[in-house]
Amino acid sequence: MSSLDIPSRGINKGAGLDINYTKYLPLSEATYYVLAALQEPLHGYALMQKVEAMSERQVVIGPGTLYGAFSALEKQGLIEKVSEAERRKIYGLTAKGRLVLAEQVRRLAIMVRNGQFALVDIKEGEAA
Repeated sequence: MSSLDIPSRGINKGAGLDINYTKYLPLSEATYYVLAALQEPLHGYALMQKVEAMSERQVVIGPGTLYGAFSALEKQGLIEKVSEAERRKIYGLTAKGRLVLAEQVRRLAIMVRNGQFALVDIKEGEAA
């Protein structure tokens, strides 16, 4: 099953977890990018750079925002500290975090598809 095949309603099971996605979604843009960037474990500064690059400089996360997000996401069980070296805490996605990210991606794919249809309708209306 691809990440886009995950059902969206109610509580869904995946990776042995029961997840009520309504508790987590929709993700803010910054949270989405934090989770997406943590496909590989990273420390804060590396994550800030990766988010900026992934978002094509559309999302820039400062240290205060990032460490607040780390705290909240860790409490929700979406990320976890995987190691700590020289004052650098390295975080990674949990199985639950991966499922929530996959559900957000599925939701965004629907939005993009519908937006593309709307734009086609608009362009056809302008041509008439």
